[in-house]
Amino acid sequence: MRLRQIANHPVLCEGEYAGDSGKFEEVKETILSITRADHKVLVFSSFVAHLNLYAEWMDSTGISYVMLTGAMSPAERDLSVKRFQEEDQVSVFLLSVKAGGTGLNLTAADYVLILDPWWNPFAEKQAIARAHRIGQSRNVFVLRFISAGTIEEKILSLQQRKSQLSDDLIEVEELSSLSDDELDDLLD
Repeated sequence: MRLRQIANHPVLCEGEYAGDSGKFEEVKETILSITRADHKVLVFSSFVAHLNLYAEWMDSTGISYVMLTGAMSPAERDLSVKRFQEEDQVSVFLLSVKAGGTGLNLTAADYVLILDPWWNPFAEKQAIARAHRIGQSRNVFVLRFISAGTIEEKILSLQQRKSQLSDDLIEVEELSSLSDDELDDLLD
C-alpha cells in the first residue's frame, strides 16, 4: 500500500516531504484545463488523503468542488451528489473508490480521472460507469494517471490478466445486463 501511495505523492507516506510530485502536478494541470473549458470531472482515488491534497489545492485556487468518502453520512453524500449534478459552479467531484464506485448517477460529468489503478479492474469500470449512465448526452473521456516504473505498472499488468480471464470465462456482452451489485458478487 505504501508503494501505491508513494506513486501518487510521497507526502502520503512521509508527512514532512517537501518536494514535488510529477503525478500531482500533471493532475492539477489536467483539472485546470477541464474546468477552464467548462466541463465537469469525477476524480477517483483509493486514498482519501490523496483526495485531500487536491481539495487543499482547489481551496487555494478557488476551484469549486464536492467530495464523497466513506466517512460521510447518507445525507452528506446526497448533498454532494445533488450539488455536483445541479450547480454549474461545482466542477470537480472528488470520490474515494469504496464510497463512490457504485450506485451513483453522475451524468453531469464528462471527464473521469483515475488517479491510481485498483487491483480489481471491474472496480475501475464501475467507477467510470458513474458518468456513463442513462441520461448522459455527451461523450465521456477517461484519463488514467500511472507513474512509470512503479508498482502501478504491475497493477495494470495484473488488471489485464484478470480482464482476459474474465473475457475467457464470460461473454462481455452478457455482463451489460447485470447490475453493479450482481457484477460485484460474481467477481468477488
